Amino acid sequence: MKTYSRLCAVAFGLMMTALCVVISVETVLRKLFNHSLAGVDELSGYAIAIGAPLCFTIAAIEQSHIRINLLHMRMPRGMQAALNLLAALSLAALSLYLVTFTYRTVAETQMFGSVAQTPWMTPLIWPQTAWLVAMGVFTLATVLLAARAVLLALRRDTNALLSDFGPDAVEDELASELSDLEQRS
Repeated sequence: MKTYSRLCAVAFGLMMTALCVVISVETVLRKLFNHSLAGVDELSGYAIAIGAPLCFTIAAIEQSHIRINLLHMRMPRGMQAALNLLAALSLAALSLYLVTFTYRTVAETQMFGSVAQTPWMTPLIWPQTAWLVAMGVFTLATVLLAARAVLLALRRDTNALLSDFGPDAVEDELASELSDLEQRS
């Protein structure tokens, strides 16, 4: 899964770097030569739509999503493991909904032959198909993570549910800070 995460990070990084170059060129042309590249805002929208699911994938795999660690680490280990399982299942359900929505959007675009109302008049099937692929990458990752969480729960492997589905370094750091605070009190 770490390789999957790195591939998503590289794809996102390359896409954002290319977008930064295009935006920079457009800005220089506009300021120095009073000439604007048409469609840069269109490309930006496409990049965000494609890049967001890639970032969601990285956050899910790396377990770097937002969690109230202070509250989570004070719960009993069994409850922590149950919450980690619930979080993995909820994220998989959300990603399945999002990929279904994206698929329906692409199907409607195909059916109506939608075209962007921009200077480029881009057939929307192309950027939306890339969006669907990125959403599929996110869904695949979250479903695999949820399946792993379910298998660990069925094996009653609380330790693995806690270590694989929680930011250990953050929890260890918070635990030491809490310990320091308790000793000072």
